[in-house]
Amino acid sequence: MIDRTSSQSSGNAAEAIARQHLEKNGLRLIAKNWRCRLGELDLVMLDIDTVVFVEVRYRRHKAWGGAAESVDTRKRNKLTQAAMSFLQQESRWNQHPCRFDVVAISADSKDKLQLNWIKNAFDT
Repeated sequence: MIDRTSSQSSGNAAEAIARQHLEKNGLRLIAKNWRCRLGELDLVMLDIDTVVFVEVRYRRHKAWGGAAESVDTRKRNKLTQAAMSFLQQESRWNQHPCRFDVVAISADSKDKLQLNWIKNAFDT
């Protein structure tokens, strides 16, 4: 369950749920909450030989749009810039194919969590 006492704690819980789901599906963690001056990457994972930049979004209510819809053009641009910075700083990964995934987590009317893993959610 996701603690709703603060957005940071709910974000951390959502990232843990997403990571667990992705690891169950064979991905391996490279980095989490990787930060640079251009932004943050929630999870950076390896899917066989592909570096996967994972944006995790949690929404309790759909009043302002769903979790997946919150990854708009501005957010995609920030993620792309942060990913390029990651690849420059972590040069061992810069020859691997890359993709951007979104893990959207939302709560239904009974507070049951729904997880939607969108592989290759957008292109750069």
